[in-house]
Amino acid sequence: MRRLLSDSRQRGEKRLFDANARLERARAELAISEEQLAALEDAADEARVRSLVSETPLAERECQEAKRHADTLRRAVDSARASVRELEQAQDELIGGLIEKMVP
Repeated sequence: MRRLLSDSRQRGEKRLFDANARLERARAELAISEEQLAALEDAADEARVRSLVSETPLAERECQEAKRHADTLRRAVDSARASVRELEQAQDELIGGLIEKMVP
């Protein structure tokens, strides 16, 4: 019986370690994406101002394109944030499971 608990605990610890590694990677990727989004949003704002000032079709197209790129990346960032939340929840559940196995 003790051996089964030990094996179960080791599997749980391995799963927790793997979940933590995935969470760290996801957080790092999210941080990079958020920086990129900030830069794209700045570029879109600049393009919008140029469009308003120049009132040319080319400036309007550039504005729309910059806005589209920022919107696309914003959706990707939102998705990455949701993934981080899911990984955090999974990690919390694994920790809870390990704690339950430790308490007699």
